[in-house]
Amino acid sequence: MNITRVFDILELHKGTYQKDDLLCSKVNLPPGQVGKQWKKYSSNDFVHYSNLVSSGLLSLGLDKDDKVAIISGNRPEWCFVDYGCQQTGIVTVPIFPTASNHDLKFILNHAEVKVIFIDDKNVYAKLAAIEKEISGVKHVISFNKLEGVACFFDFIEAAGKHIPIEKIDAIKKTITPHDLLTILYTSGTTGIPKGVMISHNNLVQNVISIQDFAPFASWWKSLSFLPLNHVYERMLITLYLYKGISTYFAEGFETIGDNLKEVQPQIFVSVPRLIERVWEKISAAGEKLTGVKRKLFDWSVRLALKYEPDGVNGPFYEMQRKIADKLIYSKWRGAIGGKLVCLASGGAALNPKLERIFLCANIVVLQGYGLTETCVVVSVNHFGKGNIRIGCVGPVINNVEVKIAEEDGEILVKGPSIMLGYYKNKEATDEVMDAEGWFHTGDVGKFEGRFLKITDRKKEIFKTSAGKYIAPLAIENKLKECRFIEQSMVVGEGQKFASALIVPNFINFKEYCKQNNIEWKDNATMSQQPELKNIINDHIKRVNDSLAPFEQLKRCEILKNEWTIEGGEVTPKLSLKRKVIKEKNLDLINKIYALES
Repeated sequence: MNITRVFDILELHKGTYQKDDLLCSKVNLPPGQVGKQWKKYSSNDFVHYSNLVSSGLLSLGLDKDDKVAIISGNRPEWCFVDYGCQQTGIVTVPIFPTASNHDLKFILNHAEVKVIFIDDKNVYAKLAAIEKEISGVKHVISFNKLEGVACFFDFIEAAGKHIPIEKIDAIKKTITPHDLLTILYTSGTTGIPKGVMISHNNLVQNVISIQDFAPFASWWKSLSFLPLNHVYERMLITLYLYKGISTYFAEGFETIGDNLKEVQPQIFVSVPRLIERVWEKISAAGEKLTGVKRKLFDWSVRLALKYEPDGVNGPFYEMQRKIADKLIYSKWRGAIGGKLVCLASGGAALNPKLERIFLCANIVVLQGYGLTETCVVVSVNHFGKGNIRIGCVGPVINNVEVKIAEEDGEILVKGPSIMLGYYKNKEATDEVMDAEGWFHTGDVGKFEGRFLKITDRKKEIFKTSAGKYIAPLAIENKLKECRFIEQSMVVGEGQKFASALIVPNFINFKEYCKQNNIEWKDNATMSQQPELKNIINDHIKRVNDSLAPFEQLKRCEILKNEWTIEGGEVTPKLSLKRKVIKEKNLDLINKIYALES
């Protein structure tokens, strides 16, 4: 079946797919029992509950083009509201639950939101705090039972008394592929949020263009844990529904390991930081081994670091790889469920070292590239001989054009998945869309054959006082190869040399202290522990050996607190808010360069 609007997927679940576990989440066991169990919604449930949401919203008096916000973690009800809005022409405005009161107030007013769906008392507390400043909001409905808030299941129960199917069908006929589907407000690393307008056609075209990048099958299971509020996971969930793949929503980041083992998915999508953490756990387990087992582990890692796709290392290497797979790599795969076919990585650059290791271990990592404004994939490594190149973000997908600007290397993109523009912000739209229809990504890159390679963010490259340009991302990725470094930011704009602010990985260092009989105190104290400083400084020396003299880091400072979404230092997809970090650490940065003045 050809789909032209996202909600056409519902028709596939009326006939083509009949899944018993299409959308699943963990819920508490009945009263008197301890623990949780998977609650599974079928294809028929998906269609039915979407219709109930449509009915309920119409009964509240909402019309086509009205706005509904979803401020919730991932769960089946998120999808029911999404599709219930879609087929009545109501525009969804997903918002991260971690959004500040300031951003929340701006988005709700700017988008003229009338109804909000939530699932958390903390979000409700934020809404209550700004209630007088969001007068356009008429209804708040909660997926979880919260005192004083309308309950979602009461809302749909009332709606189910009379579902106006004929009215819903009549509205569906008026919705075109180019109608507005959703407004996604980018948290961004600076400034006021911008509302990216995505049409049905934008999302449909992107899904169709990547539907063959892996051997998808309707019997597959996926595990979802990246926020549905972001276009990355939203597009993948749309793809799963289009291909009939079951989706299991993880309980949270802390339970991902357990959920992977119990669900045993064929696919999940991730960001590099989570992949780094998976490797840190594997590496830490390897370091505890002794004797022959330790030697085998170290050999398997050395072997993986030499990996190249498509068997180019020759038959002897591949024979060794089979031995390592039987003895070592199979155990790594078992730790993430044992049935994984592919793992997609996006949102930031994946360290080529990790990409090489995982691919060698038959954990097929498919790194891709895209932005909210491109809804989402521009390029991606994919299955098939010659379709993966380590360190690159894959070939450009069908229906998308990419060119590299001659003057500064910026990546420009054109195609049917490019956004309609920024909501109520023509000035910002005109800044990124040129007269020929090219979207200016702000990323700098180049082509290696047919493979796109990202080299940095245009705005993040800075110049030293000596006139040398430094691209911080590549250096920061090298720093994070040390398992005792959680986060880092290279600084030095306008200065004689580059340096870095470094946040330790306190979890890994605490384990190190335990193994080496070092008394653990608190994070602030341990951030200045001589042993940690020595380990990090030794790693910085190794990183400097791989850098040009003008790139090398001097006088790096170790911080005592992590950068968090709540603290405002990172975005929900864990990108650094460099301006915020600089402002919060201005005294420390001044200290680094004080001797020079």
